[in-house]
Amino acid sequence: MDLLNTLVDKGLRRETPTRAEALAVLATSDDELLDVVAAAGKVRRHWFGRRVKLNYLVNLKSGLCPEDCSYCSQRLGSKADILKYTWLKPDEASRAAAAGLAGGAKRVCLVASGRGPTDRDVDRVSDTIKAIKGQNEDVEVCACLGLLSDGQAERLREAGADAYNHNLNTSESTYGEITTTHTYADRVDTVRKAHAAGLSACSGLIAGMGETDEDLVDVVFSLRELDPDSVPVNFLIPFEGTPLAKEWNLTPQRCLRILAMVRFVCPDVEVRIAGGREVHLRTMQPLALHLANSIFLGDYLTSEGQAGKADLEMIADAGFEVEGAREVTLPEHRAGGGCGSHAGGGACGSDDGGRGSHDDAGGGCGSHAGGGVCGTAPASAPAASADEPRPDLVAVRRRGAGTDLAPNA
Repeated sequence: MDLLNTLVDKGLRRETPTRAEALAVLATSDDELLDVVAAAGKVRRHWFGRRVKLNYLVNLKSGLCPEDCSYCSQRLGSKADILKYTWLKPDEASRAAAAGLAGGAKRVCLVASGRGPTDRDVDRVSDTIKAIKGQNEDVEVCACLGLLSDGQAERLREAGADAYNHNLNTSESTYGEITTTHTYADRVDTVRKAHAAGLSACSGLIAGMGETDEDLVDVVFSLRELDPDSVPVNFLIPFEGTPLAKEWNLTPQRCLRILAMVRFVCPDVEVRIAGGREVHLRTMQPLALHLANSIFLGDYLTSEGQAGKADLEMIADAGFEVEGAREVTLPEHRAGGGCGSHAGGGACGSDDGGRGSHDDAGGGCGSHAGGGVCGTAPASAPAASADEPRPDLVAVRRRGAGTDLAPNA
């Protein structure tokens, strides 16, 4: 296919595709899907080899958010039955982080719900960063605390933070339909504050909120212009009790096309599969590793993810390898500020991811009691069509941070 040959050539040269080319990727048919994955996979392997970076989320403060983001289970007025707790103490957060690091994670993402941190909150998070780094010399730490005020990014950097996550989430033209308590410009401003402070910027999107192909291309091109070191791609999980609970718009094939489009537009950036991969990609998760070079290990902010052991087995079975703590993540030409831009640490790009993001797009699905691979239905359940809603795959997190149960890592 001429389109794919052109996109591979551009990706290897770090040349931006046209908007028409990006839209054409999203418009490809299911019959062309493996060709799309193979083409984007060439770009991914050129810049990142077969390495997969593992990231681990610690939800420092859950729920009770005054913002009204429609996708978020922690939003103002949410009726989702999630865990609600105030700030974890530094030693509690450090213990939670240790579980992820023991499971192979290279970076810890510290997330807190809310509009943005107070100066006292920055002090709390700074103490937590120091506690984690005091016990794990090589760990990368990314903070995701909402909108930043002047000087706060610099203070986080001084405390040892490597990166800051704040997602754009959707296109500027439709942002007001998703959130009314802050603006798209507010989000852009926070990403720029992180950049200016010397933090590695991480910013991504949420797909599946009813957006058009044009909206997806708009937000990815806006991200390219902001030039974050990592771009987390969240797939909305329609949490019961949120305004988007009925938005089941994604198929595994659609998710793969979105990831391929992001890779073509951002060829040399850490592309992370974030919240929702278990719910929407399901058994096709291994194919997504040919497009993205980064995932979250274990659970998400308010929902359960695939068992950490299953994540590691999936990576190995697909022929990939876990990126080591001292391996450089980003290509050498991005060494000015990128995640893993120098051995032994350096800035990184999460969200968040969001899921390096305090924007809880729903979080992953549940490896339920017994910890099997998420997305495998009970033997007695009838097979579901690929485009049917799968609320059975959404499980509220009941373990790890904020509970007395061991985390999933």
